[in-house]
Amino acid sequence: GLAESKARFLWVLRDADACSRARGLIRDTDAGRIVPWTDQLRVLCHPSVGGFFTHCGMNSTLEAVYAGVPMLTLPIAFDQPTNSRLVAEVWKTGVGLRDMARADGVVGREEIAAAVERLMRPDAAAEVEDMRKRAALLKDATRAASEEGGSSWKDVTTFVNFVSH
Repeated sequence: GLAESKARFLWVLRDADACSRARGLIRDTDAGRIVPWTDQLRVLCHPSVGGFFTHCGMNSTLEAVYAGVPMLTLPIAFDQPTNSRLVAEVWKTGVGLRDMARADGVVGREEIAAAVERLMRPDAAAEVEDMRKRAALLKDATRAASEEGGSSWKDVTTFVNFVSH
């Protein structure tokens, strides 16, 4: 679905065999790159990144929030469904794809391609523009909290001082 979306993408697959199989699915080699590893936060913070297709693990979710990037979420297990609901329903900074699943539980390539195209379209609908604005607000808030003197910085400093003494 990602390859069929017409959007340029970077896809990280940790398994070398999976990378090789996935590369075989891409007809337009200029459209996407598949790699076994990348510095995810660095990529997400790059200004050319317009969206993040994620399983919604806590680290991935927090990094996308920090980067101010809207998300397409497809949770699998553990904390991922809760994180996906936060992204799509509470923060409204993304779209949950789980509701697009067929009766067999699979989200098809057509649905994935349509969701990616919707998120990445240059003439995005008002809903997507609102997602981008909310993502930018969360980005500003998280960066302010993590800077020296910010609320997260103070909490960590207080904890370290408590444990140290």
